[in-house]
Parts: sequence; structure tokens; C-alpha cells
Amino acid sequence: MPDFAELPQYRSDICIAVDCMGGDHGPAVTLPACAAFLAHHPHASLILVGKAEALVAAQGWPRARIVAATEVIEMDDTVESALRRKKDSSMRVAITQVKVDANGHSEAQACVSAGNTGALMALSRYVLKTLDGIDRPALASVMPNQRDGFTTVLDLGANVDCTAEHLLQFAVMGSALVAAVEDKTDPTVGLLNIGEEAIKGSESIKKAGELLRQAAAGGHLNFFGNVEGNDIFKGTTDLIVCDGFVGNVALKTAEGLASMLVNFMRQEFTRSWWSKAVAVVAAPVLNRLAQRMDPRRLSGAALLGLRGLVFKSHGSADAFAFEQALKRAYDAARHGLLEQVHDRILETLRSMPTANATESTLKSSATQRVLIA
Repeated sequence: MPDFAELPQYRSDICIAVDCMGGDHGPAVTLPACAAFLAHHPHASLILVGKAEALVAAQGWPRARIVAATEVIEMDDTVESALRRKKDSSMRVAITQVKVDANGHSEAQACVSAGNTGALMALSRYVLKTLDGIDRPALASVMPNQRDGFTTVLDLGANVDCTAEHLLQFAVMGSALVAAVEDKTDPTVGLLNIGEEAIKGSESIKKAGELLRQAAAGGHLNFFGNVEGNDIFKGTTDLIVCDGFVGNVALKTAEGLASMLVNFMRQEFTRSWWSKAVAVVAAPVLNRLAQRMDPRRLSGAALLGLRGLVFKSHGSADAFAFEQALKRAYDAARHGLLEQVHDRILETLRSMPTANATESTLKSSATQRVLIA
């Protein structure tokens, strides 16, 4: 870990609450990641949540304070257990730090956890509630593409069954995410389908296409049209929308393929003395390729649609991967992602009568503004 005594002290602008007990490895990974993050981000501070005895090593860290929790949500715990039985879990306490009080204040601007995805979504919805006009939160993250950039994809597993209206909401939230974090004012949106033609796909996909085209006609979305799985890696659009079942399969398939290709290359370059000699010469190129394909760089999926920023890291994340998730949460908070999502939702749903946006929902926007300020 860095020697904090040698680091200069700065004013902390963004505070992130960290579920230090979550994931497969807990504090053995989260604490080194938090230390590295603080060293690289002098204007950030952290709230470290977990069992007091597990966080002893973090006592006295500058720009960090410990909030004790007595329980831990395990990776195989049920959602019911997380909601009803473990009310003092590190995950729940960390999420609570993001909740805005009656005065518009919160202890932290974002929360990061590597814990149980189902529990994280359920607790986030229960503690923070969803934004007006949003039925379900969605997990959004990025995948590398051939244009030396990234394609944002959502949903990646939070919602298995989605209606056309849900997919429209995902498109609105995802557009706000890309606009805020990547500084793209009018990101292109693709709807993942089995073909580019509007007549293809299930009934819900075809209806979602109609809603997205309607939103585009009103100038609220830059809808490209239907895209296929290979368009994720071509970089055809900035954002691709799908349901959580399809998105999670696509994500895990991509991660598995990347791992397999790296292993294949390693096997081939160690097959003989000649290939080992070639590997030495090619090492710089191979290292750069391995870095570009490393899924750890992309750790940190945003749980969009909540009245607070929550980010999910891989349960098996190492310290490097968890630090990347902290960076993504920090960037989202710094760029005002929550406010941008709110504004886009209201603007789009006002003009989309088929998206279940009621007058009473829209009239509550002033109150909502106070809640996320």
C-alpha cells in the first residue's frame, strides 16, 4: 500500500461509500484497492464500511473514515435474507450513505460493492428508490470496440424479463451515462436484435423499436436502429440496449472469449524453444494486447435509475479491478451523472405518452430535484 504519510492533503470533493466486505475476497482486495484509489485521487474521500475488526488496517488513513457494520451478505445469500434478516450488513450500510436526507444532504455521492448482485439491486431499490419515470434500475458497463473506444451496454443482468417501455427507459438512462462520462452530447443508441430489419425480433423488441424511433423523432434520443451482437465490438453505436438475460450472456461470453484467446497465445508461445524465442521479441506487442483485452480495466457497472449512484464490481475482482470500479463511480459523481439521468428522463417521458409517464409523476419533478441536488 502507498505510504499516506508522504502524500499531500487536499480538500475532498467527492466521497464514495465502499462495501469493504463484499465479493469473493472482501478486505483482502477492497482495502488495497481503496488505498491505491486514494493515492491516485487526491480530491476524493472514502467511507469504508465493514466489520470493525476487518478494517483495522485502514484506521488513521487520511481522507477515509470507517463506518462499522456487524453483518455481511454472502454471495449465495437470498434477496429475502439481504432485505429482512441482515439489516446491518456492510452492503446496506454503504448504500445508506448515499441516501439523501430531507435537507438534500448525503454522506457520500456514490457507493461501490463487489457483493451479491441480486442483493445489491434489491437493497438499492429499497433504500434509495427509483427515479420518477423509471420502473427498474439497469446495470450498465462498457466493452472494448475496434475503434479504440468502448461501447456501453445495458442491461447486463439486473432484469431478466423486460417490456418495451423498460428498454426505452434503459436507452434514456444509458444515453445520459455516455453523455456524462464520455462527454458525448448526442450518443448513438442501438437496439440489440437478431437482425437489422425493423420487422425482426420478438414482439417486445419490435415495440421497443417503435418507442425508440418515436423518441428519436422528438429529438430526445439519437436512435441508430437495430444492431446485432458483433456491432458491440465494431463500435457501430455508442450505446446498445437489451434485456438483462441477453446482456449478461453477451458479457460473460465476451469475457470468456478474451480469456481463452490470451490462454491460446500463451500456449502457442511456450510450445517450443523457437516459439519462446519469438515470444521474447514479441513481448511488448503481446503485453499491450493483453492489456487491451483485460476485462479488469472495465470493472464497475453502474446501477442506473436510482436516486443515488451505485456501482457493482465483479465478485471475483482483484485489487486492480476494484480500483477501476472506484474510478468509474468517482467519474460518474464528478460529472453529475445522477442529475443528467434525471433531466433526460423527464424530457423524454414528457413526450412519450406510451411510456407510462403520468402527469402526477412528472409534476413531482420539483421534489425530485431537491432529492438529488
